[in-house]
Amino acid sequence: MKQKVKQFVERYLKEIIEGNAAVFAGAGLSAPAGFVNWRELLRPIAEELDLDADIETDFVALAQFHRNKHHGNKGQQNQLLIERFGVPKSPTANHDMLAKLPIETYWTTNYDDLIEKALLAHGKTPDVKYTEAHLALTRRGRDAVVYKMHGDISNPQDAVLAKDDYERYHVNRAAFVTALSGDLVSRTFVFLGFSFTDPNLDYILSRVRLNLEENQRKHYCFFKKRVKLTGETEEAFKNAVVRQELVIADLLRFNIEAVLVDEYAEIDEALQLLHRLYRSKSVFVSGSAEIFEPWGRAKVDAFGRILGSELAKHGYRVVTGLGKGVGDAVLSGVVDQVYRSSKSQLDEALLLRPFPQQIAAGERDAVWKRYREELIGQAGVAIFLLGNKIEDGKNVIADGMKQEFEIAVAEKLIVIALGTSGHAASEIFDQVAGKPDAYFVDLSAEAKSAVLMLGTLDAEPEVMVSEIIKAIAVSTKK
Repeated sequence: MKQKVKQFVERYLKEIIEGNAAVFAGAGLSAPAGFVNWRELLRPIAEELDLDADIETDFVALAQFHRNKHHGNKGQQNQLLIERFGVPKSPTANHDMLAKLPIETYWTTNYDDLIEKALLAHGKTPDVKYTEAHLALTRRGRDAVVYKMHGDISNPQDAVLAKDDYERYHVNRAAFVTALSGDLVSRTFVFLGFSFTDPNLDYILSRVRLNLEENQRKHYCFFKKRVKLTGETEEAFKNAVVRQELVIADLLRFNIEAVLVDEYAEIDEALQLLHRLYRSKSVFVSGSAEIFEPWGRAKVDAFGRILGSELAKHGYRVVTGLGKGVGDAVLSGVVDQVYRSSKSQLDEALLLRPFPQQIAAGERDAVWKRYREELIGQAGVAIFLLGNKIEDGKNVIADGMKQEFEIAVAEKLIVIALGTSGHAASEIFDQVAGKPDAYFVDLSAEAKSAVLMLGTLDAEPEVMVSEIIKAIAVSTKK
């Protein structure tokens, strides 16, 4: 992965963690789902006008020429929008990756509903706004706001498409101009699948630049490096390369930094890395016990408190279901550390979700499995210790912890099993140690060694926790 891509991930991750990140989605983000671009959308219109859609570049004017020919009637254009964007499609992997991140602000010029679908699929409530009336309302319990500045396929008659629509935009949709201007000032955007040929956005960016000048907020965009097209002349190719360089340089006027990639797959990789690094700042702690041997209750309690405290101290968020006999000590360590520090809030250091007990016996297994999946899906690292329970008067392995291990593996978490604590954790460690390359595919040799060493380590709690912090750091290193 290119250094500039890694730099983007590092900087944008910081904005995500601080709650300042925003996304601006263009047609390129929806294209892999099967939606057409402007050229293909307006190809039938071009043919009716005896124009070649493959040569045309000003599609706003093209739509206007067609509307002029039909004396301002938008019927055929509305029908085109319905036919091309009204067919249900599924969100892409990149939509899915973005929806998993705690990004609260989305802007798009697209008419489709892929962003909303991706958010809903991850249990989030989108507040979708595609008319000025929507801007004055707030959906209760919303997790993200999706601003559709050119309209929505459910309301094609008001979609922004032709030159008339653009010329009247600052009158008919003035509130969108104000809202986007404000977000460009207060949030850090990444522009995805966007070509920067939209006159509305150009106007808004210019207004922000003139008002703030050198104090503009930093934003990012991705461009695929121009390559020679089939049948393209050398002269045309050189012109295209120079033009792309000039566009990238011009975007710096608006403090938009272009990240140049050779293949679109590099953008996918960047978003995947972004998600993985965000999750790596959250550590799932899985532990339960009725019997505390071989460590003993005093050591388990001390270990839990120190682990919770040190994870919070080093900027990690502890994710836990508050397992019996273990969870309270971890919780106490997190709370104590946060309340002694002036640098963090409890919500930033802890995601606590005790398991619901009043679930009908016939439904409990399915409900708890889903509960575990949602909880573990928040983290990038999982720590397992002990894992036993009393069943029919006998002490047995906690099958819930084994299920949590399976989910953690499926979610590609870094698994740290403290084998010397015994019980389920010991079995998990033996399974992982038997096939380390299968369970630690993305880890370096150094990271594998650090994680596996923890499975056989039996020392004072302070020493064990110190080694865990080191192992997490080396395992999640960019």
